Amino acid sequence: MDAITMLRDDHKAARELFKRFEAAGENAHKSKRDIVDRIIEDLSVHAAIEEQVFYPAVRSAVEQAEDEVLESLEEHHIVKWTLSELDGMDPVDERFDPKVTVLIESVRHHMQEEEGKMFPKVRKALGTSELRELGERMQEAKKTAPTRPHPGSLDTPPGNLIVGPLAAVIDAGKDAVAKLRGRA
Repeated sequence: MDAITMLRDDHKAARELFKRFEAAGENAHKSKRDIVDRIIEDLSVHAAIEEQVFYPAVRSAVEQAEDEVLESLEEHHIVKWTLSELDGMDPVDERFDPKVTVLIESVRHHMQEEEGKMFPKVRKALGTSELRELGERMQEAKKTAPTRPHPGSLDTPPGNLIVGPLAAVIDAGKDAVAKLRGRA
């Protein structure tokens, strides 16, 4: 699968989770918590593979994409802070739903910019085989990507290539404990 198709598939999955959250009833706290936990995991992995593999490739292959990549990194940073706050927040908290709503709005904006501006430039700059190879590298990166947000960690190579897999090991431990407690 090529890199852009993979990212679009991730975006589609995120949009579905957002719709499920928005459709959940006001008192559907357990459902909302489960949906948000899935959003946290999916967006954490997605951000990691973009930061480790996709954005560096865009920076080197697409002329005048530097500003778009830097803006995307800043959007990721804000999203990761929000995700980290949601990770420990009780869904009964009065700010839980508003915080998720702001997250959803921010991520929808980010996806719209990537799909409307960045992806067409990347598709034009990279050939079919390069996009496929990039997609394969991203698929491999997913296997060792963090499953939780780490907003204070490095988000560009080479630092994130070292910190990301270490964070993923820590996340795996936290995920195992959460499953044991019945919250996964």
